[in-house]
Amino acid sequence: MTLETSIEYVKGIGPEKAKLIKSVLGISTVEDLLNFFPIRYLDKSKVHKIGELTDLATDVQLKGRITNIQEIQTGKIKRLSAKFNDDTGSMDLVWFQYSKWLKEQLPVNKEVFIFGKINVFNHQFSMPHPEIEIEEKKDTEKRLRPIYPSSEKLTKRGLNQRFFQVVIKNVCREIPNLIYENFPDYLMKAFKFLSRQHTYLNIHFPKDMEHFEKANYRLKFEESFFFQLGFGLKKLHHKTHTAGNPFPVIGDYFNDFYEHHLPFELTGAQKRVLKEIRMDMKRPIQMNRLLQGDVGSGKTMVALLTMLIAKDNGFQSCIMAPTEILAQQHYNGIKELLENTEVSVRLLTGSSKKSERNIIHEELENGELSILVGTHAILEDKVKFKNLGLAIIDEQHRFGVAQRAKLWAKNKIPPHILVMTATPIPRTLAMSFYSDLDVSVIDELPVGRKPIITAHRREKDRACVYNFCREEIQKGRQIYFVYPLIEESETLDYRNLMEGMENIMDNFSKYNVTMLHGKMKPDEKDAAMTYFASGNAQIMVATTVIEVGVNVPNASVMVIESSERFGLSQLHQLRGRVGRGAEQSYCILMTSDKLSKDSRTRIKTMVESTDGFKISEVDMQLRGPGDILGTQQSGIVDFKKLDLVNDSAIIRATKNTVEKILEADPLLARPDNQIIKNYYLRNYKGKNKWSKIS
Repeated sequence: MTLETSIEYVKGIGPEKAKLIKSVLGISTVEDLLNFFPIRYLDKSKVHKIGELTDLATDVQLKGRITNIQEIQTGKIKRLSAKFNDDTGSMDLVWFQYSKWLKEQLPVNKEVFIFGKINVFNHQFSMPHPEIEIEEKKDTEKRLRPIYPSSEKLTKRGLNQRFFQVVIKNVCREIPNLIYENFPDYLMKAFKFLSRQHTYLNIHFPKDMEHFEKANYRLKFEESFFFQLGFGLKKLHHKTHTAGNPFPVIGDYFNDFYEHHLPFELTGAQKRVLKEIRMDMKRPIQMNRLLQGDVGSGKTMVALLTMLIAKDNGFQSCIMAPTEILAQQHYNGIKELLENTEVSVRLLTGSSKKSERNIIHEELENGELSILVGTHAILEDKVKFKNLGLAIIDEQHRFGVAQRAKLWAKNKIPPHILVMTATPIPRTLAMSFYSDLDVSVIDELPVGRKPIITAHRREKDRACVYNFCREEIQKGRQIYFVYPLIEESETLDYRNLMEGMENIMDNFSKYNVTMLHGKMKPDEKDAAMTYFASGNAQIMVATTVIEVGVNVPNASVMVIESSERFGLSQLHQLRGRVGRGAEQSYCILMTSDKLSKDSRTRIKTMVESTDGFKISEVDMQLRGPGDILGTQQSGIVDFKKLDLVNDSAIIRATKNTVEKILEADPLLARPDNQIIKNYYLRNYKGKNKWSKIS
């Protein structure tokens, strides 16, 4: 038997059962069966008393006698009932859909052990379908009993827990011939690991909870270690094999802007990040850096200064955004900042007119255009640069790998890549899924920015909320009202945009109100945004289209209607549309009176914190890592044991361990690292074709 052996050859399975198991559970080999881990364990070493039981519904073992067996008919439902007694009390045992054989075989008035889940009704205990063992025939196995994931389809065909326990025990007897060590002695001693063979034995049939915890930790560490190793090797390969154009010069364009046109003093975090980027781009190796920064932290300014470094070294830059609104925002901001300089900037989107496109194509190819801001339109084959040296991708999780790779092909020597996101990525995810990138974090807001005050209000508070908004308008401020829907909702409890617009116009009849939503044409959106940004409208009623793209420093209040319908990340992004000026800003979360547990957690988190990274951690606990990463990357979360939400300490430990190993031995050539290298090549090399170790 080997790990690749089909499960049909495992004792107790056979071809028909193997086919069924594969169709339901996806298990086809012995290795799959070994990695089919229990979801929980039953501890049959403890014997409880009826008088000690609590209302907690759990699996327990009791010792006593069965008496008073009787059949009970209730309507069409027939059940078998019996009393179970020990020296502290009695309880009912119940069987539904039982056979005549069961009634005849029950060991009446004999000392037996029963095991099962306790049900509680009116403080009376019962146990449906208990396992029964006569005392003298009781299984003396002291290990914890594993409970495996299953389904009704399998159980009906006789593939129950007992079946899986038996066949996996048969496989576990072969562990000495199947499982080999993949960690060197220095790691085994440093982390006090169980051997890999004992790990698999104790994950399926642990001696006790201490052995289970050691086995569980070892398996989680192993998964994270080799995952981090793959990314670490990828990063090393990138840094040694991917050529880039060196940018050694900090010249007139950068210095002139920094000294004469910079509108505010950079924060310490911005300066630190710029230094990290500068060190990357000095070298003849392609930069591949992720820039994380909370809403309003100044990422765009860092991006502009980086593009000016490219300009000083004779190269063009582009910045690509996922939506026209965000691209327009970047363009307007950069164009305004560069207004009194000689650096040219243009915008290219799907809405760009043919005449504009022709000018852009010509200026890109002859080198007159220094900076191109745009959407996916930048990726079109006809968009050709004379000398693209820097590509900046904003909100990168909205782009696929193939789209990003197209930017690489825009120059013979790939441009430096700076990936930006305003969605704070939980540090656990960043450590896992962006290990192949160098990560920079802007973790402070510009000087003068005041933290946004967030409040939770219900429908009964609406009049007070409106009065507060009127007071802010009278101070010269502007207001956002954000709705989750455009058309009438099937759930009448939620206010939709059109009803909201009418309501706002009725209650704020003295003021100008404009509207913005995703179904409007681009020129209509532009007109609405311009009308609000100019101050002509005091109120904007909008959908989440303003999550990114609207930058109005004078807007000081955001009211989010039906806020329980939004995710934490979205609420945080929306809140970031206010607080962009020097005045105190507010975010008011309107909800219905009844909230689910998750909704209460989201609202409470928003009220208590403005730290995007803390919020993202809560978001991941509620939604899971796949949703945080986005659909294009959610499939990558395929760990058997490792939990990205709760195992951050293990991820940190493996990341640090891998970094130290590769720093000292980048090709895993040392004799004591051969065991890691061989296991990696056998199990992961095919998934990581960029790896050069062999």
